[in-house]
Parts: sequence; C-alpha cells; structure tokens
Amino acid sequence: MRSLLVKDVMARHPPAIRLGTDLREVVNTLLGHHLTGLPVTDEADHVVGFVSEQDCLRALLVSSYHAEGDPKVEDVMHHPPLTVALDDSVVDVAEQMLTQKPKIYPVLDDNRRLAGMLTRNQVLRAVKNRLLLTV
Repeated sequence: MRSLLVKDVMARHPPAIRLGTDLREVVNTLLGHHLTGLPVTDEADHVVGFVSEQDCLRALLVSSYHAEGDPKVEDVMHHPPLTVALDDSVVDVAEQMLTQKPKIYPVLDDNRRLAGMLTRNQVLRAVKNRLLLTV
C-alpha cells in the first residue's frame, strides 16, 4: 500500500489565494469552494502560506471589534505551511495527519510550486479503497 502516491489521489488545479488578497475575498473563496482552508501563493505560484476558516473567523472578529479596517491574507495566514510532495506516500501522509492538525495539505511539485491539494477525506477514501482491494 505504500506505493499509493499523493499524485494519484490529490485534487488538481486547486483554488489558491494570492498574497495581497483582502480577507473578505478569501472568505468568499473558502465559502464558494466549500473548503476549510486554502494555500497562499506568490506571483510565481510558490506556496508561501496557508489560510483556514478559523484564521479568517478570528481576524474578522478582531478587525470588526477594533475597527481596524480590512486585513490582508498575509496578516492571518500560517507560514511556513505544512506541505507534501507529489511522490510522497499516501500512507505516510495519513500517519502525519494523525499527529498534526492540518486537514488539507498543499501539494508541491519539484519546483516547490502548487500542484494540487490533498484533503483528509481523499486520504481516508484512498486508504479505504486500497484496503478493500487487498482483502
């Protein structure tokens, strides 16, 4: 089962947020795509951060309470983000998901550019399907 790779189960062409994006647009993108988080990229599509629903909620509450204006994604994102590579083992990523908080991992190509996203749901489905095939 270790031969099952991230590139075999990941979502390709995921939405991403560019540095400099207003938080309101980030929230609209999260809600519009029914995602709990998104990678943040620079102009060259290098992943430089990750922003979650929780990050946005916290920032919106704080900015509205303190009337601080509109935050940008770089004000709230996590960096450096936890990422995985195309050729990483899905089983290894599953084990990593058991000990770390992220439910979504940006997938990087060999040039450290965004190639896709891998969710906990995709990993669970892949592991389940592989186990059922070997039984």
